[in-house]
Amino acid sequence: MDLAIETQDLTKRYGTLTAVNKLNLQVKRNTIHGFLGPNGAGKSTTIKILVGLLKPSEGTARVLGKEVHVDDADARLNIGYMPELPRFPKHLKGAELLDIYGRMYGMTQQERSEQIPKLIDIVGLKGRENDFIGKYSKGMQQRIGIAQALLNSPEVVILDEPSIGLDPVGMVEVRELVKEISKEGMTVFVSSHLLFEVEQVCTHVTIINKGVALVSDTLANVSGMLKGPAMLNVEVAELSDEVVQAIKSLPYVKETSVSGNMLNISLATGDDVRPQVSQQITQAGGVIISMNLKRQSLEDVFIQLISNQKEAKA
Repeated sequence: MDLAIETQDLTKRYGTLTAVNKLNLQVKRNTIHGFLGPNGAGKSTTIKILVGLLKPSEGTARVLGKEVHVDDADARLNIGYMPELPRFPKHLKGAELLDIYGRMYGMTQQERSEQIPKLIDIVGLKGRENDFIGKYSKGMQQRIGIAQALLNSPEVVILDEPSIGLDPVGMVEVRELVKEISKEGMTVFVSSHLLFEVEQVCTHVTIINKGVALVSDTLANVSGMLKGPAMLNVEVAELSDEVVQAIKSLPYVKETSVSGNMLNISLATGDDVRPQVSQQITQAGGVIISMNLKRQSLEDVFIQLISNQKEAKA
């Protein structure tokens, strides 16, 4: 398995508090991997170990196949990192900030002059690169933070709560930016407690709580963990008994109920069967006004896993 990030029994203690507890994590290359958990779950501590800012109490962490050590700055040159709520000097201009970071990375003048305008454009700050950072909105500060994380063309980009503190428009902007980063061939590791945001952008997910990984898999597999049927709600003009009976005859339909012109269908499959249901209704003489499929969400899985962990310790 080609892994960008791997931890084995990773543990970090602060006195009697165990922030990360024997965490085994695998992040495949060229994926967008969501690292989910409530506040205080151990996400930021794990990330600080991955980027060499903290030394683990036990276990190991590897990034791009190389074990992470706090005194090995060169190993971090292939890692881009944006911390939670980045703080940059307000008296610097956006492009000026990136130029300083470029020098710290050892980039030449030519490399900086080529890379900085490109990143400014990618993160959507073209035309604002010569404005002072103190005049940037929160969303713009997040975007310049992501730009500095991409400055050295890293293979792995680690973003700690990139959407925190943003309004809905800013969240959408960051979400689209993460997708663009992934298209550049980078592995993106995104820490967040905003489940909806992760569900919109990630291909893989790890859910952590109290330093323990509760599940780690593809987004589709994690979202499908909960038992319980998907629901398909169909509004039909002049809903007839013929339409209801036609739907009941389908092998993947468990139950049906009728409320006015709304036909509520409980499905025994996780597949999207809307085309087949639509065809069945039409053939029975029905006219569909609207159709809505509701599956179990990542939030449902998250809540159940956290609740199960609390019950197991009770």
